[in-house]
Amino acid sequence: MHEASLLLRRILTLNDEVEKQLAEELDVNPTDFDAMQHLIQSGPLSPSEIAARLGITTAAATMAVDRLVKVGHVTRQPHPSDRRRLLVVPREESVRRAMARLLPMIGETDALLSRYTDAEQAAITDYLARTVQILQRTLGRDGA
Repeated sequence: MHEASLLLRRILTLNDEVEKQLAEELDVNPTDFDAMQHLIQSGPLSPSEIAARLGITTAAATMAVDRLVKVGHVTRQPHPSDRRRLLVVPREESVRRAMARLLPMIGETDALLSRYTDAEQAAITDYLARTVQILQRTLGRDGA
């Protein structure tokens, strides 16, 4: 296996550890943390949208939302254009807590990239983009 592939596997493993640690700090289980990540990245989602993104049933997503509401990380709000639907909205304090932990790491990786030439950055970006495509194909998500 190429050294770059080994390092990418190590990055993925370490990322899992960072996520596990952050989930513990936020007092949520891995599924609830995954839901929170989608809410932080995308903004308000319906329980069915959360279910689709996590690949779980709507009942399981509803249970995850119930737990997130109970610990104060999200609220349920009426959908602005469809009275029958609810949106799950991340609470600002929870977003701040998560981002306070993640932003220093993101900043360091961005600063690291700035040390490379434009051509080197393009090669790194190309490698990572193609790796994303491989993972999407593996999951049956062509073009996702």
